Amino acid sequence: MQHFGDALIERVRALGNPLCVGLDPYLERIPPLFRDGDMSPGNPLTAPAVETFLKAVLDRAEGKTAVVKPQIAFFERMGWRGIRALEEVCSHARKRGMLVLLDAKRGDIGSTADAYAGAYLTDDAPLPADALTLSPYLGMDTLEPFFTTAKAQGRGLFILVKTSNPGSGDFQDLKIGNRSLAETVANTLNSQAEALTGGKTGWSSLGVVVGATYPGEAERIRQIMPRTIFLVPGYGAQGGSAAAAVNGFVKGPNGLEGGIVSSSRGILFPAGGDTDSAADWEKAIDAAIDQAATELGEAVSV
Repeated sequence: MQHFGDALIERVRALGNPLCVGLDPYLERIPPLFRDGDMSPGNPLTAPAVETFLKAVLDRAEGKTAVVKPQIAFFERMGWRGIRALEEVCSHARKRGMLVLLDAKRGDIGSTADAYAGAYLTDDAPLPADALTLSPYLGMDTLEPFFTTAKAQGRGLFILVKTSNPGSGDFQDLKIGNRSLAETVANTLNSQAEALTGGKTGWSSLGVVVGATYPGEAERIRQIMPRTIFLVPGYGAQGGSAAAAVNGFVKGPNGLEGGIVSSSRGILFPAGGDTDSAADWEKAIDAAIDQAATELGEAVSV
C-alpha cells in the first residue's frame, strides 16, 4: 500500500518541480477546438467536451507534473454527466502517472464525514482520489473519519488553514491569544500530521492549504508543522510569484521541498490557446506547462 506523502514527494523530487495542475474547467473559456454545442451546464454535449479537453491537457502534462487537482464544483454543475466526466478524467490522470488530489473541501459531522471518506478515499470508492481537501471549521471530531480512512488506505488529506482569497483574513487572521486562527488550526492538526508521517521521505500524508499570496504566514505555519506538505494556491493567475509560492518549503536532498504549487487558469487557458487549431493549442499549452514547471523548478533549486 502506498503512503501518499511519500508517493507525492518522491514524484516531485524525480521531476524537479512542485507543479500541481489545477483542473477548473470554466465552460465559457473552453477553447473552440473542444467546444460542442452552446456549452451550457445542462447541455448533454457539454460534459463530454470538457472531458475531451481535460484529457488532452493531461496528455500534454504527462511527465511534467506529479499531481493534478480537479475542482469538483465545476463538474457537479454539469450534473451526472459531469461526475461521469470527472471519473474518466481522474482515471486518465492515473494512467498518465499522476496522483489525483480532489478539491472538494468536505467537512461535516461524524456519520456524514464517514460517508464522504468512503466516497473518495477507498479503493472501491465510486470516485477514488489519492487525496482530498477538507474544511476543519466544524471541529476535530468531524475530521476523525478522514484521518482513520486516510491511514488505513494510504491516502492523503489537505486541510484548509490559510487560503489565498482576499477575504481569508476575515476569519483566519483573527487572534486567539498570541496566534491567528490559521496558526491555531495548524497547531491543533500537527499531532495528527506527525502520526501520518511516512517512513521513506519523512513527510506526512496530512497536508494543509497555505496560499502563495501570504508568504509570511507560510513561514509561521511551517514552524508549527515541520513535516506537513503544503498545497499552495494563488500562484500565477491569482498574483502569487514562484518565489512566494515556495516560501514555506524547506531544504531537502534535491533542493527546497515540502509542498506543491497549484496553477489552473494559467495552464488551462493560456495566451494563444483560444483557438480551433490543434497545433496552435498544443503549442500554447506546452508553453504554459513548461513555463510553470521551469519557474517553480528554479524557485526550489538551491
